[in-house]
Amino acid sequence: MRDPFDRIYEQLEGLIPGLRELKQGDYRKSVSGGFMDLHLNVLIRTENELRIALSHYYKQNGDSIADPDMEIRVYLLDGWRKAEALTYQDVYTYNEVYPRPGIMIPSLKRSLNEFLTFWLSNLKKQGHKLNPPQ
Repeated sequence: MRDPFDRIYEQLEGLIPGLRELKQGDYRKSVSGGFMDLHLNVLIRTENELRIALSHYYKQNGDSIADPDMEIRVYLLDGWRKAEALTYQDVYTYNEVYPRPGIMIPSLKRSLNEFLTFWLSNLKKQGHKLNPPQ
């Protein structure tokens, strides 16, 4: 039986062609008619993990506001196809699953990963695809 982290990885792989080949600093954008644009930023790339930010943006008083904005860890270990939500941010709140070294908030981890699974499913239905720049 797949765990939620396997499912998130599979959803990300469907949304982001070449997921495992992303480099630190990469940026991609998906425009899907009638829906908010989706942005991908690669924050960190190490041998074992990739940290990405997925965000929708809207304009308010001339400023771009990320809502939601999630940081996601993608594991790059051999044989591991897992990813997990690390943070969630919107105009009202900021939540962090691992607020300090050695500290994890289990209920927040569960709820952020449930939201991420739901959001990724919606992004697929909306036709988003974060293809490499051409």
